[in-house]
Amino acid sequence: MYEGDSVYRELDVTPVVNAAGTKTRIGGSRIRPAALDAMRRAADEFVEIGELEARASTVIADVTDAEAGYVTSGASAGLLLCAAAAIAGHDVGVMNALPDTSDVPSEIVMPRTHRTGYDHAFRTAGATIVDVGTNDRHLGTGATDVEPWQLDRAITDETVAVGYIQKSYTQPSLASVVEIAHENDVPVIVDAAAEVPPRENLSRFVETGADMVVFSGGKGIRGPQTTGFVAGKREYIESIAAQHLDMHVANDLWDPPTDLIDRDRLDGVPRQGIGRPLKVGKEELVGAIRALELFVEEDHGRLEANWIDTAEAMAERLTETGLDVRVTSPNGTSVAPEVVVDVEASDLGMDATELARTLRDEDPRVYVGTDDLPDGEIVVNPMCLDEGEAEYVIDRIVANVE
Repeated sequence: MYEGDSVYRELDVTPVVNAAGTKTRIGGSRIRPAALDAMRRAADEFVEIGELEARASTVIADVTDAEAGYVTSGASAGLLLCAAAAIAGHDVGVMNALPDTSDVPSEIVMPRTHRTGYDHAFRTAGATIVDVGTNDRHLGTGATDVEPWQLDRAITDETVAVGYIQKSYTQPSLASVVEIAHENDVPVIVDAAAEVPPRENLSRFVETGADMVVFSGGKGIRGPQTTGFVAGKREYIESIAAQHLDMHVANDLWDPPTDLIDRDRLDGVPRQGIGRPLKVGKEELVGAIRALELFVEEDHGRLEANWIDTAEAMAERLTETGLDVRVTSPNGTSVAPEVVVDVEASDLGMDATELARTLRDEDPRVYVGTDDLPDGEIVVNPMCLDEGEAEYVIDRIVANVE
């Protein structure tokens, strides 16, 4: 497996069989062949990037029911640009000063249980994150993470947005957060990076009232891994574009696409904004647009059925070896069913960490899900496996536990 035609072997790098899902650290997902073909064709020509982003905006708006959209260099870049848009709006002076926010409001309020390492993107733009609430619901007393009045009280004249991480288990509801934020005239930024499929989620958060929603362009959409996109209100998408596009242009020649930027709302050319290091190439833009179009057309019921069949077949083989195995339903942490191997309960003479490390040290490397190592479990996710790879993963697990 992965012999001969592997470009990674040509580079003397060990390839990976990905049974962990769409993890960035092992390459994300497989780009759709038609999107990859479009990227190859895009590489042979030139285009005005602003015009291409304007076209992407139309596609994103069509599939999300948002006013506008924008392709970014990943979901984290999208979060940074959303924060920059919330802070700067259409003020060219503030745009040029970011991430220095010493003279302008720059606080983003977030429920404490929504804080993750990814909110570093907000802070990179110059925002200060204000925590609200507790973890009390885990005490079993009936308390919630954040009461509506707590969120309302946390919003002040220094607040530019409310940040929200979308997962099935997050509290409070997005609808209640949107209501409170809008009553205080501040936007809501939703991190929904891994929330598609299902397809309905592309429009769900916009329809609930979120002002900016960030998705990954890789993962389930299967575009270039280095892309993401923002769907939202036109005023914020305009600010994102003004702070992201190459603005090294003479004022008299600056002619941004009117579908993307209303030049009359800006005092002048913003120059190179805080988003400039996050540029998206023409190839990535074309690939992201094509992948999104294909994702919307895809039969997701059939796709999920294939994942279920693969997961159940893998679980059956593992069970035959005496391992303690269960198959999950798609849930808040994975859009696909997963095969959970309880290494601790299987009494193998090794723990889950040892098994995961052994698999990673093979050639090719086998990566399984390791989020549940503290519970003595490894997880096999079928999203990025073809039939031969699924069989190989099970063969290697069995070989290492017998």
